[in-house]
Amino acid sequence: MTRIKRGYIARRRRTKIRLFASSFRGAHSRLTRTITQQKIRALVSAHRDRDRQKRDFRRLWITRINAVSRDNKVYYSYSRLIHNLYKGQLLLNRKILAQIAILNRNCFYMISNEIIK
Repeated sequence: MTRIKRGYIARRRRTKIRLFASSFRGAHSRLTRTITQQKIRALVSAHRDRDRQKRDFRRLWITRINAVSRDNKVYYSYSRLIHNLYKGQLLLNRKILAQIAILNRNCFYMISNEIIK
């Protein structure tokens, strides 16, 4: 009796998984079971680190704004600056405010002086 082959579906699935893991090192790019585990781990890390990246950038922007505002003696602290921004209804997010503070300090000083008045 002739042997009936299973077909190409399982091989196609494994090939697709291997393409995902082609940049991994060692057994993580060769063994199917290990590849599957590493794929799950990689996707979990990517999902977690997208949130972490947002958090880190916000911290960076806050640090930059704080440094420039203290450097010019505009405000004693970052929190007072942000509070007065909201009070003056000058709604700039921290990303734009940090870019203004780094690239164009004179503009940042003008903004902060407008808030003081």
